[in-house]
Amino acid sequence: MRDLAHVREIDSALRGQPTADLRDALVIDSWRRCVETYGMDPARAEAAHIVTEAELRRHREQSERLIATARSGLRSLFRQVAGQNYVLLLADAEGVCVDFFGDPRFEDELREAGLYLGSDWSEDLAGTCGVGSCLVTGEAVTIHQSDHFGLAHTPLSCTAAPIYDTQGQLTAVLDISLLRSPSPKSSQNLAMNLVRASARRVEMANLMATTRRDWVLRLSSSPEFLEVDPEAAVALDGSGRIVGLTHAAQTLLAPEDGGPLIGTPVGRHIDLSVDDLPDLMRGRPTEDRVIRLRDGRGLFGHAIAPQKPRVPGRGGPAQLPGGLSSLCGAEPVLEPLLHRAARLAATPVPLLIEGETGTGKETLARAIHVCGPPERAFHRLHCASATPGTLQAFAEARAGTLFLKGVEDLGPEAQGALLALLESRADLRPVASVRTDLARAAQEGTFRPELFFRLAGDRLRLPPLRLRHDLAWLIDRALRRSGVPDMGLSPAARAELQGREWPGNIRELESVLRVAAAVAEGRVIDLPDLPAPCFAARRESAPDEGLEAILDACGWNMAQAARRLGVNRSTVMRRVRKAGLTPPQ
Repeated sequence: MRDLAHVREIDSALRGQPTADLRDALVIDSWRRCVETYGMDPARAEAAHIVTEAELRRHREQSERLIATARSGLRSLFRQVAGQNYVLLLADAEGVCVDFFGDPRFEDELREAGLYLGSDWSEDLAGTCGVGSCLVTGEAVTIHQSDHFGLAHTPLSCTAAPIYDTQGQLTAVLDISLLRSPSPKSSQNLAMNLVRASARRVEMANLMATTRRDWVLRLSSSPEFLEVDPEAAVALDGSGRIVGLTHAAQTLLAPEDGGPLIGTPVGRHIDLSVDDLPDLMRGRPTEDRVIRLRDGRGLFGHAIAPQKPRVPGRGGPAQLPGGLSSLCGAEPVLEPLLHRAARLAATPVPLLIEGETGTGKETLARAIHVCGPPERAFHRLHCASATPGTLQAFAEARAGTLFLKGVEDLGPEAQGALLALLESRADLRPVASVRTDLARAAQEGTFRPELFFRLAGDRLRLPPLRLRHDLAWLIDRALRRSGVPDMGLSPAARAELQGREWPGNIRELESVLRVAAAVAEGRVIDLPDLPAPCFAARRESAPDEGLEAILDACGWNMAQAARRLGVNRSTVMRRVRKAGLTPPQ
């Protein structure tokens, strides 16, 4: 009877007739979209929509930086509400849950309800729901019990708030949900306040993390909260132009003509110039740091000066777009390559991505594709099993990127077929990965030279893990991907991981941490939990021309460099003296 009443109420509401319960207008609007736009049937109790493991991995990779930025704040929020059986979901801009906090005792129920990793809460699949309606409206919403369109979701109460990126684009949704809740919708008012505040803090943390080399002006209506929990913030370049902002700042400073804020001088919206910012820094009483908006309203301002580049002697790079931004931490070896890839992404230039096995060549190829022209397909060909017949199948493929995995494995006939395909399909952009020296193979005649030059419009070489400076960041990222929430590392285990040679690179690192997370007792991985290295450490003498790169990657920690090289610390010291190497100043 209850299900029938729900279906009748939706039908009555869409006919414009009075309903038994007063519903928010956004709920009625969403119901209408469900029926008229998505063609849904409210009488069908559809199960939760869960993406595949491969799709979830892709969604999490694209949201990696946001997940890392948000996790501390979400953990704090979960501690506040855990005793009331709330579940926290972080969904990306497509509605897929990419991070999750919940009570493991109810894991089976949460999975069944879709309150778990990988659930797709986009409105066109799940109907009226917290995440989906938030994505459509761009506003914080509470979808309480029978507000939901689908019968399977009517026991739930979901409160969601949008998270915007520094350019004002909706990039994620933070959702706090209950499997069962009190009947009055007003019971979720506290949840609404908490989720809004947490989303605002995530946006603030993201702005601070991505604008380290710019001025940041934080704004508050109260001097007491100015430095600890401001309401809004904008990032400003050296000339005083707005280069980033939180959503609250967008609302607060919105021009009357509805124009954009990004790229405009801050003096157009606030009565100050970039020269006034030092007067708003810490050290001056907060109550004295009053600024005026152009409409006369007063606010309190806290200015934070640009931070120095994290790598001495290097200029600060521009912000990386899309998926490219989540491929590395503070990494001077890789950052120039990623910025070059960003400039090439929108072009049709063929790319050859070189690197040892497991260095992330396909991940880079997909990130480049995502940053390129929209609505283009990504086709993947495993070259070791390619034949002229499989290549012929791409003759009718949609325009887009043709990723050639392990292009050095193509046989002679397949090489000819690929060359013919690329000559006939100018709208297929080849991006090939290669583990070996393909240029040498072309010179020696084992790979067709004309095909090599057709593929190598530009060559991007990924460094091996042992030469990367952001190994600690990669370890933390791999730990988050291990599949066990809140897993940590003991100091001994972390030191062991940072000292390994990693011949299998990122793929080996992620495999090691998945195994360790599975066998660890409790939430901390210790040294005995780590599987042994696949290969024994190298004992032959490393060439001196690679010694400085290893030392740089280890921050000139001699003991760590010795472990990576598989030699004694005294041997490293002797080689350093012999080569006349000194740490960077």
